[in-house]
Formats: sequence, C-alpha cells, structure tokens
Amino acid sequence: MIFDTHAHYDDRAFDGDREELLGSLEGQGIGRVVNIACSLPSIRRTIELAEKYSHLYGAAGVHPTDTGELCEENFDEIRQALAHPKIVALGEIGLDYHWDEPGRPIQRKWFERQLDLAGETGMPVVLHSREAAKDTLEMVKSAGGADISAVMHCFSYGVELAREYLDMGHYLGVGGVLTFANGRRLKEVVSYMPMDRLLLETDCPYLAPVPFRGKRNSSLNLPYVVTAIAGLKGISEEEVERITWENACRFYRLSPEKGEPCGRFAEEKR
Repeated sequence: MIFDTHAHYDDRAFDGDREELLGSLEGQGIGRVVNIACSLPSIRRTIELAEKYSHLYGAAGVHPTDTGELCEENFDEIRQALAHPKIVALGEIGLDYHWDEPGRPIQRKWFERQLDLAGETGMPVVLHSREAAKDTLEMVKSAGGADISAVMHCFSYGVELAREYLDMGHYLGVGGVLTFANGRRLKEVVSYMPMDRLLLETDCPYLAPVPFRGKRNSSLNLPYVVTAIAGLKGISEEEVERITWENACRFYRLSPEKGEPCGRFAEEKR
C-alpha cells in the first residue's frame, strides 16, 4: 500500500469528483493520505474531509503565501485544530520568496510563531521552502533543529542542503518532480539519501509525474514515483512502498497496521 503524505484534496480542482476519487483510493492501492491545509478556511475543510474518510488525515497550518490573513485574534484557530484526533501535523508552514506578497518580514514572523507552536505541542511539522533556503534552514535551527520532527515538503534544493536536514533527523518529501527530465538535482538527492528518511507525496492537484505532467495530479499517480525511486535505489517497487509506508507512519505517529486509526501520539493527545 502507498501512503500519500502530502495532498490538497480540499482544492477547488477536485470539486467535480472529490467524493468519487477519495472513495476509490483504498481500492487502488492508496492506503492513507494526509491532506495538508494552507489557510484558515483550508484547515476547516481539511477537518471535514478527515472526519468523513477513515483513510484520510490532516495537517493544520498556514502556508507562507497565506500568512497575510493571520493576526493575534485568529492565530489560536491553528492551536485548536491541532487538538483534533485526525490532525497529525502542523503545516504546511515556511517561507516562499518566489512571491512578493505577503512581504518577507510577515512570512518570517508567522513561520516563527508556528514553529514555536510546534515546539509547544510536540506536533510534527510540514515545511515549505521556495527560493528561501538560507532563511528556512536558519529558522528551523533556531526553533530547535533536531529537537523538532519535520519533513521538507517537495524538496527542491541540492545534496548539500539535504545533508543539513538529514543530519538533524528530518525527512524529505519526494513526488512527481523526480520523473521530470529537468529533475536531475532531485535525482541526485534521492540517490544520496537513506531510504528511511524518504516520504512519498503528490502535492496534488499540482506536480503530476510524467506521463501526466501538466495535468491534475492525484494520489493514483504515485506508482510512477515509486518506480523512479526503485530504479535510483536499485530495490523493488514493493520495497519502496513498504519502507515509505513505515516512514510515513513513524513521522505522523500512526500505527503501521491498517484498521488502527491512530498511534501513540493520538493517545497522548486524548
């Protein structure tokens, strides 16, 4: 079974067939999915989906490009969401310097606040970093470095930076970019990194793998990523699925056994 550790099924791209698609995943080899929130409204939608589908969990946080919506009055909504039994991480949070709005000081302020919240709650963290390698690394280290548990979602930097995060014990999220002709740098990272730190992800509806590049992505396309990883690591596709399933369950603190809805961490939260 495949564990999609990063999806956005609350996105409007799925408005036409969301129920049909999510209902079909388990029968097609996708055992679990974590839906990642990007904004306060997205957190609410993520909780609704997680309550409806037993194989779907959620992460609650505000994406850097949505941090302009945050203020002291509504920040506590994230904290409240983290107490939900189907919310298994804080994210996605981070820095995105590709966009000018909101400004970098605002992004850094709310990244720091959400990292502090992760430290307070002990929740795993889903990190977003685009064209902000130096500042992201510095802020993660300032927030505790190896003392927090994090995944660098859609890892897009090189081996040198991968080593920094791996040395802190963090995970790297790998998806459809690995199949792109111009994905050489990610191929180098996957070849270098240990398998026990790799998480499968789609970031759907974005970043569909070849041969569906440019089309709407979904968890059903992850076998193409599995095949690419197996080729780079010289192991079977079954082994890739097994290891990444175990990695995802360990990171999100879920039982690796299907039918066990929550793991140790969920029991602690109760």
